[in-house]
Amino acid sequence: MQIKNIAEIIKADVIAYETGIEHEVHVAFGSDLMSDVLAYVEGDTLLITGLVNHQVIRTAEMLDIKVILFVRGKRPTEDVIALANEKKITLMVTQKPMFTVSGLLYQEGLRGIEL
Repeated sequence: MQIKNIAEIIKADVIAYETGIEHEVHVAFGSDLMSDVLAYVEGDTLLITGLVNHQVIRTAEMLDIKVILFVRGKRPTEDVIALANEKKITLMVTQKPMFTVSGLLYQEGLRGIEL
């Protein structure tokens, strides 16, 4: 599913690396624990989280994650947004909670990772 379609489905605002909205993801993973992300996630994954610090960008960079969706209205600081732009990682923000976002995307055909 293309990132631009995800943004439309969940009514998210793209706040960093808008050029990346054409990129496709094949699965999604939701967590506020970056240790879980490191343990289970690989590239082409939509990372859904409420954690808005540099650690999220660095984790995404290590795993070649191209898009991060911040939920619950959480918004990263400008320096985190700048780092995402530098690393070519698309950031999106939505007011919806993680569970709602996951359900909406699942309903549209985006599946979770296999453990």
